[in-house]
Amino acid sequence: MILSNGTLSCVHCPGIAAVTVGAAEVAGSLPPATLSPTGHVVVAVCLGFIGTFGFLSNLLVLALFCRYRALRTPMNLLLVSISVSDLMVSVLGTPFSFAASTRGRWLIGRAGCVWYGFINACLGIVSLISLAVLSYERYCTMISPTLANSRNFRPALGGICFSWLYSIAWTVPPLLGWSKYGPEGPGTTCSVDWKTQTPNNVSYIVCLFTFCLVLPFSIILYSYSKLMLAIRKTGKSNVLSVVTRHREQRVLLMVVTMVICYLVCWLPYGVAALLSTFGPRDVLPPEASITPSLLAKFSTVVNPFIYIFMNKQVSVIQELQTVVGHILTNHHLRKTEMKNVYHRGRGHKHVMVSDLRVT
Repeated sequence: MILSNGTLSCVHCPGIAAVTVGAAEVAGSLPPATLSPTGHVVVAVCLGFIGTFGFLSNLLVLALFCRYRALRTPMNLLLVSISVSDLMVSVLGTPFSFAASTRGRWLIGRAGCVWYGFINACLGIVSLISLAVLSYERYCTMISPTLANSRNFRPALGGICFSWLYSIAWTVPPLLGWSKYGPEGPGTTCSVDWKTQTPNNVSYIVCLFTFCLVLPFSIILYSYSKLMLAIRKTGKSNVLSVVTRHREQRVLLMVVTMVICYLVCWLPYGVAALLSTFGPRDVLPPEASITPSLLAKFSTVVNPFIYIFMNKQVSVIQELQTVVGHILTNHHLRKTEMKNVYHRGRGHKHVMVSDLRVT
């Protein structure tokens, strides 16, 4: 149960008594509604899937970038940063909410709740800001193609540092008294305190929503809109270019996919947070409060497939692997055929040259 900014009652934390600060306690407040046992099992299954596939897919992304030198470009370095933040969510966040869902209550106490809320908020904002920086970088490389082949990593490293520092700047204030972290939804996850309707708390939530959700999405929408206009302009100047038309279709598909997935993963969470902040108390049932959180965590699975496996460079590497595989297979078949011809001809005095013909 979340009380005022000076009060935190964690009814789902074992061994943690409710902390009450005199007149700051909210009169008549009740423990938050929780899920049924079946509901907790469903959430645990979803979190298990998200944690497992988020970990494996992002680990695969990092392995690809370590293995193939062709992928180590300045822009792809931003993709590595996104994968690192998503991988950290899968390791440092999802396992604790998964364990809590299997038991139907929070398991690691009030300090663990604050730590979980801070880590997940920080890494989530890193991912959002990195996506915005990535969209802007892609737009810049489109209007100035020489940047795409540049080996100057300083702008990319600057974007990565900005993403992490920006996220830390917005997630540390609840640790210092501007809002706070506490139980969320049915009490098996923790996040920013969305329910306490005090000026201190509401002001932080409005700023967080504006600068960490609306602003990144605006940058993404602006950058990709400009990118599409630039591609269409290029297509009009060269109507007969099949390559340009194919590139336009590919970018359009990628842009639409990115925007839709961004909205599906993060917009419900933002709307739920605003409803909890400005709406009546307990306006959202437990099922409705946990679903946006699951969608936000699902972004750790979606991001690698959109931003990495749809990457043209990764596709080229896969095509090269296929070609090399065919070459090696054909070479092996030819060697085997020649050995068979040789062994068949060992009993003869002479081996006809035609017998060694390679098809």
